[in-house]
Amino acid sequence: MAYPRIAVSCILKRDDRYLMVLRGSGRSIGDYAFPGGKVEAGEQLAEAALRELREETGIAGSNARLFRLYDLIARDPDGVVESHYVLAVHLVDAEDHQEAVAADDAAAVGWFTVEEIKGLKTPPSVLECIEYIEINGLVSELSVPSMQA
Repeated sequence: MAYPRIAVSCILKRDDRYLMVLRGSGRSIGDYAFPGGKVEAGEQLAEAALRELREETGIAGSNARLFRLYDLIARDPDGVVESHYVLAVHLVDAEDHQEAVAADDAAAVGWFTVEEIKGLKTPPSVLECIEYIEINGLVSELSVPSMQA
């Protein structure tokens, strides 16, 4: 498998709660994280974020905007790379009346406060994003222009 691979996740906040999914498969099984997954060939990052949100939670999001990039590299005890993902985290909007339902590879979904999330098993990037948002608000300072080759 060629590395790095590209993945996306999306942050959806309602009032003081964040939408989280419980991973039901893969390397992160048993972890809570923002909805997300791999980018498909020919798919723009924002499109992938909205697709993953819909596939994992049933929520139709809008206005996906790049928030943060992470270089996620996992190595075995000998230092050999086991996986390498570039994760593009997006902020998204969605109408409040939509209910989240676990689907695709999400074992469960839920809305959690910051204090509740601190008690969950999550990747460090989740808490870093949330702590930034709690201080600075839902502000996106990054952008990715779309270009055709």
